[in-house]
Amino acid sequence: MSADRGPDLDARGLKCPMPVIKLARLARELPSGTTLLALADDPAAEADIPAWARMRGHSVTLEREGEHTAYTVVLG
Repeated sequence: MSADRGPDLDARGLKCPMPVIKLARLARELPSGTTLLALADDPAAEADIPAWARMRGHSVTLEREGEHTAYTVVLG
């Protein structure tokens, strides 16, 4: 995660399906090309967030950082 930028969504401590639901709500009103950074520690988010991104035409990269995973989503 970039040291100069905090997350757009901190979903650590939330369980499935809340991380992906909150990310989808956040992304809903944003324009294509927007980059969002989300943090989650629920193991199910590692499947849920990329699946949601594919269905919506977004790209996503994952980076495991200790106890959580950082998701960088570029809205399509």
